[in-house]
Amino acid sequence: MLGVQPKGMAMPLTLHEAQTLISGAHERAAELAAPVTVAVVDEGGHLQALGRMTGAPPLSAQVAEAKAATVALLRRDGAALREMQENSPAFFAQLDRAVRVPILTGAGAALIKRGDTVLGALAVSGGNVPGQDDECAEAALAVLTSGKGATVDPAARGITDPTGP
Repeated sequence: MLGVQPKGMAMPLTLHEAQTLISGAHERAAELAAPVTVAVVDEGGHLQALGRMTGAPPLSAQVAEAKAATVALLRRDGAALREMQENSPAFFAQLDRAVRVPILTGAGAALIKRGDTVLGALAVSGGNVPGQDDECAEAALAVLTSGKGATVDPAARGITDPTGP
């Protein structure tokens, strides 16, 4: 039957939820006067939505997508991946050859989960000073978690989904 979700599986991240994430990040970026780009990818690292603010650097779109895809494919947030990259540079040097997008670690990237199920990832690029990408990503996730129940990776940020799958 079409449209029936198999038992035990979470519904995927909707386009509306992806756009909500982008709006939340853009609102915080506007408060910081930091034009950014936000990419949201599905659990396989495929681009679902992208929002580039007026004035955001042109390269920020590609950077945001690559960071988000990396997080989704490796199932770890940006900070954990940065640490892995520092500890295993040879692995990361080879990993680029195995996927369709560049592997890029960095701040402002987080998993999106509902319960224990990874729905995708988001990444922010273009902040003017260190920490702004993270602030915008956290603001995006806060807006989403106040609504439908998808969350940032609980292990990474200590936030859990009270509604579950």
